[in-house]
Amino acid sequence: MNEQDLGRSEGLRRRDLLRGAAALVTAAATTSSMTAAAQADDARWFPGFRAEAVNTGDVKIHTVIGGSGPPVLLLHGAPQSHVAWSRVATELARDYTVVAADLRGYGDSSKPPGGGDHAAYSKRTMAADQVAVMRHFGFERFAVVGHDRGGRVAHRLALDHPERVTRAAVLDIVPTRYLYTHVTREFAEAYYHWFFFTRPEPLPETAISNSLESFVGRGESELGAEYLRTFRIPGTVHAMCEDYRAAASIDLAHDAADLDRRIACPLLVLWGADGAMARLYDVLATWRERTTDIAGKRMPGGHSFHETHPQETLTELRAFLRA
Repeated sequence: MNEQDLGRSEGLRRRDLLRGAAALVTAAATTSSMTAAAQADDARWFPGFRAEAVNTGDVKIHTVIGGSGPPVLLLHGAPQSHVAWSRVATELARDYTVVAADLRGYGDSSKPPGGGDHAAYSKRTMAADQVAVMRHFGFERFAVVGHDRGGRVAHRLALDHPERVTRAAVLDIVPTRYLYTHVTREFAEAYYHWFFFTRPEPLPETAISNSLESFVGRGESELGAEYLRTFRIPGTVHAMCEDYRAAASIDLAHDAADLDRRIACPLLVLWGADGAMARLYDVLATWRERTTDIAGKRMPGGHSFHETHPQETLTELRAFLRA
């Protein structure tokens, strides 16, 4: 290599080093900004709660914890975050220690790649995250309440960790395997995203990202703005798609292997009177096949009735948790 080539090579190395340093500074600033935004939002949505990013070993799960008394874990759905529980959590914390967590991939939690078999977003993996979260806070046994995707994680939690779950409540869902083994035109129309989100990347990720407000926007403006904030974080859209891809593949394999098992703890099933679940299914009957100790009720409102009717939701949860 001649002197001119050596000079050019050295210049390229310097340029690459400068670019790398600039990228690190940008990434650090972005992370700091996102953390500050998350902390500010948590203080606003969960007054009196403490925010913490819990390291589970391979991911960090963004959580808030508040109150005192028996522990209750609250898990959100899609396209949401732990903030979906704000109107319930602050009141529930009068009698319970409440932990509201962002599922992996959602909100301000870590967003790892899904992997070829989507195992990183299996409900088994996501349930293990939450066991680690509760252990971090000193709780070996706890109640869990999950809405939508969080309800599917709660279902797997109760199956995989029966010694830890004292009570479980699932909101506005029927079991994943039931849905995929009872596909109807009505189900496909109401839940088209169950099929679209599972398509190979980058098709759904690109379509969602290009119309984010259409996919993520909510009727409630403040909540909608918060969900949009978290879905603008790189990796969140991909993580949500991986969550659905896992549901249509590895989760079904796990569920098929557990057909002879039942949820051991008491189970509460709530569903929205104005939602698709109430229209398409006998929600309580489908869950009765999965457990022997069950109670349930149709609730006012639609799919996210815990957001629109928090007091009615609180009444049912309190009665169930203290029974």
